[in-house]
Amino acid sequence: MRKIKIVADSSANIQSLKQIDFASAPLKIMTDEREFTDDTALRVEEMVLFFDAYKGKSKTSCPGPADWLDAFGDADDIFCLTITSGLSGSYNAACIAKKMYESEHIGSRVFVIDTLSTGPEMELLIEKIEECITQNMSYEEICPLISSYQQKTGLIFMLESLKNFAANGRVSPAIARLTGLLGIRIVGKASDAGTLEPLSKCRGENASLKSICSHLQASGYQGGKIRIAHSQNLPAAIRLKNLIKESTPSADVAIRECRGLCSYYAEKGGLLVGFEI
Repeated sequence: MRKIKIVADSSANIQSLKQIDFASAPLKIMTDEREFTDDTALRVEEMVLFFDAYKGKSKTSCPGPADWLDAFGDADDIFCLTITSGLSGSYNAACIAKKMYESEHIGSRVFVIDTLSTGPEMELLIEKIEECITQNMSYEEICPLISSYQQKTGLIFMLESLKNFAANGRVSPAIARLTGLLGIRIVGKASDAGTLEPLSKCRGENASLKSICSHLQASGYQGGKIRIAHSQNLPAAIRLKNLIKESTPSADVAIRECRGLCSYYAEKGGLLVGFEI
């Protein structure tokens, strides 16, 4: 029997699966003072508190080909998911690792997926792959099915701060300063190109959560799976879940805490929402 494995970088917020062999390739968050590796040993709350007070520049580092090869292990069929190539070199590194692995392990196959997203949308894709494997679908059947399923998932986010985006050079400091002033929050989505696209500016958490619900409906959501990842903001995640269930009782909603990479970009209070349409 062929060994099957799912592998993702740590932006998926997943460290293990119940039914299928899984490995996480960690990203790193670096500053002049400290470096954080997004693995099981990371104390996420401590990292978030550090960045609350930190004033300097910071950057992230994706898994290299060697990290991906370690994660692949000795599996025969591997499904590999990466954070959007629009924000990271993780996908390119995984593609290099795929070529190396398949050349060294004749007969093995690695399907690399640029999720064009992060966090809970990646979680939905992983759940679907796990479901297909447990249903004894073949590698040849799963690959096109997942590519098709990816077209039916999306990501909406709510950010209370853009401080780390500014420190990372991804937005201007001037724009970052506007976020958070007078309770302003940014609601946006992962675009089809895998970039972060702002949708609305909301004053206060209530307006932000209602805006997320409106954008879910506008995106075509009608009651499929929703996965909410929060950065130190469980109360808001629960309130959003309740709002979704009020309008769509059949919704399958689950809540998860952000791990390191997603906590770095979402910052304290942020929400990431993966959904099916």
